[in-house]
Amino acid sequence: MKVLLIEDSEPLRRGLKVGLDHLGYTIDETGDGAHGLSMALTNQYDVIILDLMLPSVDGISILKSIRQLGNQAKVIILSAKSQPEDRVNGLLSGADDYLGKPFSFDELHARLVALTRRGQLNQINANLTVAEFELDSNKKSVFYQGQAIELTKNEYKILEYLFSNQEQVLNPEQISEAVVGSFDSLSKNTIEAHLSSIRKKAKLLGGTLPVKNKRGFGYYVGDC
Repeated sequence: MKVLLIEDSEPLRRGLKVGLDHLGYTIDETGDGAHGLSMALTNQYDVIILDLMLPSVDGISILKSIRQLGNQAKVIILSAKSQPEDRVNGLLSGADDYLGKPFSFDELHARLVALTRRGQLNQINANLTVAEFELDSNKKSVFYQGQAIELTKNEYKILEYLFSNQEQVLNPEQISEAVVGSFDSLSKNTIEAHLSSIRKKAKLLGGTLPVKNKRGFGYYVGDC
């Protein structure tokens, strides 16, 4: 994974570079906002780790600029500004995650892993077939024997995540992260309610949803 680190604190920037290098990430780094913006626009990165208070160009301006130009790199904001309104502003400006300072390196790493997992989910094959169910990720639609099953947004996302990770037991926390991200959550009961709704809709068309529950662990499709 290629990461751009834009952070004006040299000790923090150097420490993060060493730690991420050790984990196998490819890191470009700068402490200047204008330089960081230029790097983001002229190179391709999987993730941008972005401070907000930067010399020459601030982090929010960088974020808005790259989004306006269609840059789809995942962005994690790192900032000492961690009030709810700061987080909301960062997320609404186009960030995918927001981590307040001070933070642990392990937490930053976990956020990177979560963003990578969501990115992989977005790159699954356009069509997934399980038993007689077909999921079309371009149309965000699910079919049973060619008949459309009308699902809510979260019902679709849950099924897409399970279908794209066949033969893996996925716990409620993983499913919640994939469906609503880091800043919201779905309870185990809510996930079960969504799955129950999907099962009923499939049954109306004569189908049996191929999602199983491994008690105490989570849900899976296939043989586990």
